[in-house]
Amino acid sequence: MYLDDDFLQLSALQHFVFCRRQCALIHIEQVWQENLFTAEGRVMHDNAHEEQFENKAGARIERGMPLRSEELGLNGKADVIEFHKNEQGQWIPFPVEYKRGKPKSDNCDKVQLCAQALCLEEMLNVEIPEGAIFYGKTRRRMNVVFDEQLRAVTKDTAVRLHEFIKEGKTPKPAYAKKCESCSLIDVCMPKTCGKKTSVANYLKDIIESSEGGQLVKGEN
Repeated sequence: MYLDDDFLQLSALQHFVFCRRQCALIHIEQVWQENLFTAEGRVMHDNAHEEQFENKAGARIERGMPLRSEELGLNGKADVIEFHKNEQGQWIPFPVEYKRGKPKSDNCDKVQLCAQALCLEEMLNVEIPEGAIFYGKTRRRMNVVFDEQLRAVTKDTAVRLHEFIKEGKTPKPAYAKKCESCSLIDVCMPKTCGKKTSVANYLKDIIESSEGGQLVKGEN
């Protein structure tokens, strides 16, 4: 159980799994920069939240629903929650998260969606078997089953996220291909700051260059 002051945003889970430095810059150092990708993502989320309630094809749809979990110490908003009736006539939530890009090689989006499901289960006292992620680039939904493995990974990630934020240390940059789509690349500077050139090696190179120049001058 967490105090209100210790609660973190659900989106921080996705940032933490995707890149810990990005997570630290946003959630510890409070740095944020907009770029084309974040702007497109924001428009998608705004559109998803546009109409709060809707009934469609036997489903109840709620947008921008506040989420909270005392166990995980997380809160935030769901893009879309579809409620479908099961065989017992009970309305079961089906969370849908909107992402502008395409499915990623890691579990960052799945963990964020699973955390939303865990929040809903705690809030509504129901079991949620699955949800979906809609990717803007592919224009397709990817169904996500909330199995025991994903639930365990999500809960463990939430614990490690709290420890990470509490420690308050921003990791050093390390360049990867995914950096190119990050809105914080100009702040992070992974290609520049990530180089492993120490001050000692830098001074050593200067001294050796200087000594080599003096030797050549003496020989002449």
